Amino acid sequence: MKRSFPYFLIAAIAAAMFIHSLGAVSLFDWDEINFAESAREMIETNNYMRVQINYEPFWEKPPLFFWMQSASMHLFGVNEWAARLPNALCGIATLLVLFAIGKRLHNERFGYWWVLIYSGTFLPHLYFKSGIIDPWFNLFIFLGIYFLSRYLQPLISTDKLKKKHLYLSAVFTGLSVLTKGPVGLLVVVLTYVLFFFLAKRKFRLSFSDIFRWGVGVGLVAMIWFGLEILQHGWWFVEEFVRYQIRLAKTKDAGHGGFLLYHFVVLLIGCFPASWLIFKPRTTNKEYNSSSVFRLMMISSLIVILVVFTLVRTKIVHYSSFAYLPIGYLAAQTIDGLITERFRLPAWQRWGLLITGMIWALLFIGLPLLGTHIEWLQPLLKKDAFALANLQADVDWGLYLIIPGILFAGILIYGFISFNQHRYKSGLIFLLISSALSMQVLLTLFVPRIENYSQAAAIEFYKTLQGKDVYVRSLGYKSYAPYFYARVRPGQRPESKDMEWLLCGPVDKPTYFVSKITRKDKILEEHGERLNVLYEKNGFVFYQRKELGK
Repeated sequence: MKRSFPYFLIAAIAAAMFIHSLGAVSLFDWDEINFAESAREMIETNNYMRVQINYEPFWEKPPLFFWMQSASMHLFGVNEWAARLPNALCGIATLLVLFAIGKRLHNERFGYWWVLIYSGTFLPHLYFKSGIIDPWFNLFIFLGIYFLSRYLQPLISTDKLKKKHLYLSAVFTGLSVLTKGPVGLLVVVLTYVLFFFLAKRKFRLSFSDIFRWGVGVGLVAMIWFGLEILQHGWWFVEEFVRYQIRLAKTKDAGHGGFLLYHFVVLLIGCFPASWLIFKPRTTNKEYNSSSVFRLMMISSLIVILVVFTLVRTKIVHYSSFAYLPIGYLAAQTIDGLITERFRLPAWQRWGLLITGMIWALLFIGLPLLGTHIEWLQPLLKKDAFALANLQADVDWGLYLIIPGILFAGILIYGFISFNQHRYKSGLIFLLISSALSMQVLLTLFVPRIENYSQAAAIEFYKTLQGKDVYVRSLGYKSYAPYFYARVRPGQRPESKDMEWLLCGPVDKPTYFVSKITRKDKILEEHGERLNVLYEKNGFVFYQRKELGK
């Protein structure tokens, strides 16, 4: 029981952080709604082998995460809470894994600090309360790398145990491929290649090692890819591969960015861990379990930064695997500070303070802007949609600045503590306050922000649930109509064609939603066939005037 207590404690705290309020806000376009809708359509069609959107093949992702979501929806209904539950469970599993690995590589104290730094880092905390694929994808990659590092570690004596680690690495890497595609395999392979050269070629995998590992990855991936090919031929897999190549070569619509995009995202988004990844160089040149794993983590972080800097599509979660190596490297720094093996240099102390104050200003600024929305209007005068968004009636109170003020105070306390080399108390207060700040952001701020961004459209779609209608977004891409109007399978093939919905002989009530910036053009082209029902917070809602014409 004594050995199990830390795991029960971590699981209970993680559940308290990640499971509550999962349904407090609607799913966000695109990714959250996209993935939840694919899971919902699996249930509607009873087809769990092929991923779909609007009941057409969706070749961008393999199905493993959608299987998790559909299982959750079977148990808890089709709703936001069920769509996000798999990632909350992933958050619990990830913290337990980090503690177990930290304890094995170092000691129990290190395991606790690793769990605390990871749960107190902003973006990882946020992702465990989301409905996107990446938390499970990242955990599988991480375990693939971890068990590969165990296979390479020089202190494992039995060949049987080494093979077990190699096969476990293959299994988890294969699961990453089933979750999001071949990028998982690429990250593990490139991490080993870079590690091999950084370790001065000390850890060479034999041809038989590579073959067995590759076969293991392939067998796991074939659980779905192989069955898909047997059932439907190569078309779906070919489209899937083409999509992955296109993402690497071109900027996906709306997802471009500057060259160092991911460096900035990780520096600010992974506060406070991002400023703690550097520790003084040690004189120990021997390779042991922890040093092999550390070099693996450094290699994986470099791989992520280089690969996704080169990829032209820039999306925040593309570099989200980096959260795990950043967390480990930061935990090593913290362990050295706590045990007084070294001290935190001034540039890191100031980096922590300045980056933390950016977040504190955000927490203070959001309620202030909410209560003085007129301050934003001059800045957005050229964006009619954004100006109309600000017309939403959102209840902000000045009391909401209190968490931001408290966070700023704790940052200053931590800075003073670090300057006085009182690292333990400063870090505990900083990390716990960071985790609590994310809870405030997600439970008090994000629902209010959603009222400006998409609430009006989702409110309209919900009024159409259970009705035999056609409904689409017009002039912009959205998956919200399918999920929130609960579009049923079996609609006419013509309904996939927007031109037919706008101009053809529709056989049931047909509705459209556009942004206000498109209203004049839409009415100019289709005004004789559309009635404007109403406008709200930047969205315009239309209905076809007559059926069959």
